[in-house]
Amino acid sequence: MSRTRKLQEMRMMYFEELFSKWQARKLTQEDAARLLGVSTRTFRRYARRYEEDSVEGLLDKRLDRASSRAAPVDEVMELLEKYKKGHRGWCVKHFYSWYKRDGGTRSYTWVKNQLQKAGLVKKAPGRGKHRKRRDRAGWPGMMLHQDGSTHEWVPGKKWDLIITMDDATNEHYSMFFVEEEGTLSSFQGVREVIEKKGLFSSLYTDRGSHYWYTPKSGGKVDKSRLTQFGRAMKQLNIQMIPSYSPEARGRCERMFSTHQNRLPKELAYYGITDMEKANQYLKKIYLPAFNKEFAQPAMEEGSAFIPYVGNDLKDILCEQHERIVGNDNCVSFQKMKLQIPPNAYRMHYVKARVRVHKYPDGSMAVFHGPRKLAEYTADGTLIGIEENKKSAEGGASDELHGGPILGAPLVKQRQ
Repeated sequence: MSRTRKLQEMRMMYFEELFSKWQARKLTQEDAARLLGVSTRTFRRYARRYEEDSVEGLLDKRLDRASSRAAPVDEVMELLEKYKKGHRGWCVKHFYSWYKRDGGTRSYTWVKNQLQKAGLVKKAPGRGKHRKRRDRAGWPGMMLHQDGSTHEWVPGKKWDLIITMDDATNEHYSMFFVEEEGTLSSFQGVREVIEKKGLFSSLYTDRGSHYWYTPKSGGKVDKSRLTQFGRAMKQLNIQMIPSYSPEARGRCERMFSTHQNRLPKELAYYGITDMEKANQYLKKIYLPAFNKEFAQPAMEEGSAFIPYVGNDLKDILCEQHERIVGNDNCVSFQKMKLQIPPNAYRMHYVKARVRVHKYPDGSMAVFHGPRKLAEYTADGTLIGIEENKKSAEGGASDELHGGPILGAPLVKQRQ
């Protein structure tokens, strides 16, 4: 059904309602005409037709007339046959050029519409919606952005620059180079912010696989399946917000453009080619100077940051993997055997479900519930094995046997 016919049906239904109210003296003619969007004279004319011919009197007779400018059916059929026989697969613009050379007189729009109505040419997808500029967050800490940029920051080396910045002020709270962006670099950025400023409300990121599970490429993220990073943000009560286009991350993208223009020049000026020295330069010189130049005041006075209460941040911002303990009280993890030492709490941990924490520096720990059983170096070597043995034999305190008990509510709730 055409748009004109739909509008006619809607107008007829609305008129019947207004007509009945006018008849019941609930509306004047002027009010009824104003609500219908016509003049008082037109409303009286509609009312007279309605009284004489009922709904039929409201029909616009022009809709049933053939337009004097409409192309004859034979001409339309001839156009479609020509396209079918020798021009299938041609785009409309190409076919129209041939149509004009062949003596055609109709417009490009007419040819395109006829081919599309016949299903011979598909309609092009829309060119996008009209976008509005999004206002900044009112307070610092309401929304932070985190993103990475791969670039040749020093000659012959491509690193990823990870930034975590505030939407309200543009201030960069964390900034460092890594070989490759991933879960651990994201943990590091968030940890630096929390240690420096406190807990924040939300984090805006792209749909990288370390942030989100995306079942269908280019589609919506699955918020019910959490990545390691998503699990940590949930534990900290930080809302994660996915971005679905580069334009949505415009503020981050503009910041990266500035960094890509300035940083390589500054690093070259000081002769820095090593990542460790480059990170030192970022922390001590570049980041403070950049914030001083580009940070701006927030729209509102106040702050959404709240202090983080607790000492378990390290064990939240890390990878956590569940494992079942083997018969030899060892946990298999990433081709390593993590030996659980004896302690005073259980005779053994065979078949027990434990949790392996892998920290950003590569070290590890094994937890049984809230209790830390042991710590390990990056190569799986048990840390403090002698102390653990002495503790088990002498029945020492919790801290020596199993470390601190993690499980009490440590995160202060937002008011």
